[in-house]
Amino acid sequence: MKALLITCLLALWLTAASARMSGPELRLRPGSLPNGYISEYLKSRRARRALPPADEPDASIAPKESGGGGADLPTCLLCVCLSGSVYCEEVSPDMTSVPLLPKETAYLYARFNKIKKIGKNDFGDTVTLKRIDLTGNMISEIDDAAFSKLTLLEELSLSENRLAKLPALPAKLTSFNANGNLLKTKGVKANAFKKLTGLANLYLANNQLEAVPFIPESVRILHLQDNNITEVNTDTFCKSDNSYYLRLSLSEVRMDGNPVVLSKYPDSFTCMKVLPVGRYR
Repeated sequence: MKALLITCLLALWLTAASARMSGPELRLRPGSLPNGYISEYLKSRRARRALPPADEPDASIAPKESGGGGADLPTCLLCVCLSGSVYCEEVSPDMTSVPLLPKETAYLYARFNKIKKIGKNDFGDTVTLKRIDLTGNMISEIDDAAFSKLTLLEELSLSENRLAKLPALPAKLTSFNANGNLLKTKGVKANAFKKLTGLANLYLANNQLEAVPFIPESVRILHLQDNNITEVNTDTFCKSDNSYYLRLSLSEVRMDGNPVVLSKYPDSFTCMKVLPVGRYR
C-alpha cells in the first residue's frame, strides 16, 4: 500500500514538471534550428543586455534576412538592432556584404567585417540613414549610385578599406572619412566635394593623393597627412584673384608626411587664419 502511494505521488510530480517545461523555453532546444543559430542568438541577447537600459529595442523594427554571412541569419540576430541603430561589428560568421536593414534605420555601424563591395541597391530601401560607418572592411569597389538615394545622410566613414576611387557623395554630408585607403588624385573627381556645401570635416589621410582636391568653403578640419602631395598653389586654399578673400572657417589643416615643402609657397596661405601643419624645410 505504501509503495502504491509513493508511485502515485511520483506520477503527479512528473506530470506537473512536464507542464512547466512546455513553455517558450523549449522552442530554442538544440537541433531544432540551423547550426550556429542558438549561439548567435545568445550572443545577440548578451550584447543587448550589455548596452544601457535606456536603449531598449524598437518593437517596430522587424528582422530581415541578412545579405552577408554563411548562416543566412536574420540581420537582427547577427547584429544588434536598437531604436533605429544597427550594430554589426566583427560579425561571425563573416559578413561579406551589406546586410538588409530594418526599415527606418538611421545609424549603421558595420565596422571590422569583410565587406568587399557596395552595390547600387544595397542602401536603396533605407533612405532614412543619417550615419554609415564601414571602417575596417575590405571594400575595393562602390557603385557610383550607391548613396544617391540617401538624401538625409550626414556622416560617412569608409576609412581603412581598399578604395582607389570615390563614388558620388550625398550633398548633405557634414563629415566624410576616407583615411587609410588607396586613393590617388585620378580616383577623386574634380567636383567630388564641390556640392557638399555643409561639409565640415574631411579626412583623406594615409592615401596616395598627389594634389590637394577642391575643398568646400564650409570645411573646418582637413586631414591630408601621409599622402604624395608635392606642391600647392595660390588657388589651393585661397583665391589668387581676390586679395581681400579670407577663409576663416578652415581652422585645422594637416599636411605632414607629404613631400611638399610648404615654405616654398608662402602666398598660398595668406587667406588662412592658421598655417597648415607640415614640412617647412
